[in-house]
Amino acid sequence: MRWIRQRLDKIKEPFSKGKKLEKYAPAVNALDTFLFVPNETTKKGAHIRDAVDLKRVMITVVLALIPALIFGMWNGGYQYLSQIQAEVGFWEALGHGASKIIPMILVSYGVGLGIEFAFAIFRGHEVNEGYLVTGLLIPMIMPIDIPLWMVAISVVFAVFIGKEAFGGTGMNILNPALTARAFAFFAYPTYMSGTTVWVSNADKVDAVSGETILGSLAAGHPVEYSSIDMFSGLIPGSIAETSTALVLLGALLLIFTKVGSWRIIVSGFVGAAIMALIFNALPSMGIQGNELTNFPWYNHLIIGGLAFGIVFMATDPVSAAQTTRGKWIYGFLIGLFAVMIRIFNPAYPEGIMLAILLMNVFAPTIDYYVVQANIKKRKKRVSQVKTVA
Repeated sequence: MRWIRQRLDKIKEPFSKGKKLEKYAPAVNALDTFLFVPNETTKKGAHIRDAVDLKRVMITVVLALIPALIFGMWNGGYQYLSQIQAEVGFWEALGHGASKIIPMILVSYGVGLGIEFAFAIFRGHEVNEGYLVTGLLIPMIMPIDIPLWMVAISVVFAVFIGKEAFGGTGMNILNPALTARAFAFFAYPTYMSGTTVWVSNADKVDAVSGETILGSLAAGHPVEYSSIDMFSGLIPGSIAETSTALVLLGALLLIFTKVGSWRIIVSGFVGAAIMALIFNALPSMGIQGNELTNFPWYNHLIIGGLAFGIVFMATDPVSAAQTTRGKWIYGFLIGLFAVMIRIFNPAYPEGIMLAILLMNVFAPTIDYYVVQANIKKRKKRVSQVKTVA
């Protein structure tokens, strides 16, 4: 490590203050802070000593995503190969999925970090580590066969409009990864929905079907998958959203390290369960339902991107609610609206994307009213004390 430190210091010399390449120092410093803990010391203002910094938080989220990502690579290959051949080997399926997904990750990081570096140089500030997570999330929530140029354009839109337009890392209102998916969904709908986008080569091989469970239910068709298949993730869908089991494993890591809010996660699943239970009760009230309303409430929690969205996107500390009570309300409404959207609007059977983006917008409002309620409660308490005195 000492040798690396010495080499980095030598590389950074032409970029130091007063030197010819000073303007491009943020790009070189980004590599330094990625490999080593920053050696800067706070000189003024209120501050605390803590071993946790943004880099460690982002790396923790990336580690929590790895199990779902690896499974997504394997499942991406398995969903295709299992339909065209009798036996599928583990490495064969993993290799096929990786050949599709790794290029998407490289494009996402290459384009996104390139824009981040350009903005850092232009504005004269250091490169933040926030895109470490966003750059991985964007490919993970895309269909497996989406063209790489569409991924690149979606990343450009997400970084420019969803992040840098608001001032960069920590200032964005909307979740950048979901902003990229929303852009792709509305700009290229035929590549983001339908029966041929969720399984590799489904549009090229007649024997391959790529319809998802939610798509099938929205079309009024029953599903052939068991709850175990849905929970484990052996179903078509976005690259890394299908396995609820591995998503929950990542959730445990986020909760244990206190990186993700357990309040948002728990309330999100509770809100989704309550809304699904309400729709399940309609037939007993004499109200005619459909395949989605009759779908068991517990299965609503383990299909689509509901679990993935609640765990990895709703908990984004920048775009989520900040107050303790606000987190309960924020998460609950995300789960509630996600199931409501997927049932009421067959055109958007996923639901969780729009639900999170909607609540991203209202998160500051939720916090505002929570704070105002606390202020009124304290004022009332003070007035009661004065009256007694």
